[in-house]
Amino acid sequence: MHLLLLLQESAAAPARSPGLLDPNFGLMVWTLLIFITVWFILSRYAFPKITEAVRAREQALQEAIDGAQRDREEAGRLLGDQREQIASARDEAQKIIGEARNAGERVRTEMIDQTHAQQAELLERARREIGAERDTAIADLRREAVDLAIAGASRVISKNLDDQTNRQLVES
Repeated sequence: MHLLLLLQESAAAPARSPGLLDPNFGLMVWTLLIFITVWFILSRYAFPKITEAVRAREQALQEAIDGAQRDREEAGRLLGDQREQIASARDEAQKIIGEARNAGERVRTEMIDQTHAQQAELLERARREIGAERDTAIADLRREAVDLAIAGASRVISKNLDDQTNRQLVES
């Protein structure tokens, strides 16, 4: 009865245009059928390929992240090695500089000692040469003095003795 009443009211009521929010069951059914059909076709053919592409992209990104992490660890290790080598090179350089200083000091000391030895040797040689020259000069002066004394004495005495006797006489 209600149904009849409803039909009468709808026939008696003036025809009004359907509103945007008024339900239309026929359209709903067709929309639902098309949605299910498209969903089935997409899930059968398109979704697996899309899912596989997304999975491959995720895997490629993960591999890139892992590779970057490995590269970062390798770079950190290489940086540590480089720092160790630099520290070792600095230590080696300091050691070489210290050795060079010691060697320079040793050479300087040797040169000073050598110079002192040469100086002492030159002084000793000069003293010997001066002593020899002095002895030679004294001997020359004595001979000159003896010769002068003999010449003077021979004039005084007017008698010339032999050279050897004159020398002994003057020297005594």
